[in-house]
Amino acid sequence: MDKKITIAVDGYSSCGKGTLAKALAKSLGYIFIDSGAMYRAVTLAMLDRGVSADDVDGVVKLLPDLHISFRNNPDKDYYHTLLNGHDVEERIRSMEVNELVSPVSKIPDVRKFLVEQQKRLGKDKGVVMDGRDIGTVVFPDAELKIFMTARAEVRAERRLKELQQKGNTQVSYAQILENLNDRDLQDSTRSNSPLKAAPDAVIIDNSELSKDEQNALALKLAMDKIKS
Repeated sequence: MDKKITIAVDGYSSCGKGTLAKALAKSLGYIFIDSGAMYRAVTLAMLDRGVSADDVDGVVKLLPDLHISFRNNPDKDYYHTLLNGHDVEERIRSMEVNELVSPVSKIPDVRKFLVEQQKRLGKDKGVVMDGRDIGTVVFPDAELKIFMTARAEVRAERRLKELQQKGNTQVSYAQILENLNDRDLQDSTRSNSPLKAAPDAVIIDNSELSKDEQNALALKLAMDKIKS
């Protein structure tokens, strides 16, 4: 029987981390966990309760009442985020959440709260988790660490298509590109768990790669680790 490993997939916003991590988890029969969705769920709870992102104490007070879980159906390629039992997958992908998730994720108590949950979710291995500090903070001992990147212009085009396919035609390419550049800056310069590649991470720039090409590359990396 093949050994189980932990796979950390980090990288910039809208560079296909989730797409690759989901495909990898499905191919290996592993659990997929979208850590970014957990920060988005906290941000949504903050918005729903009328708390400002600047009100750090107000955000922190929400945390004990939040239960974030995932509903996975690998047969249908469906991984939805639940907040206190309610499916919030669509709502956490809104531009309103996009614009506030970086400042919320900077709050040390929010990161501590969610990192503890993430560590528990992955303690038995057989997990693919994507995010921004998985290989550096959550699972520094992960057997395979992948860091994904792509040119900002390519990521903005992909994000625009994704939103249009979901019926959101109110957002422009320029808005998305500005939001991505702002998030890149905030994520990579924050003092607490900044976005960066772990020293032993494999860098995948998928600017010119198809989904099939990047998925095949990641699966080979994983199988090499599993068999080693």
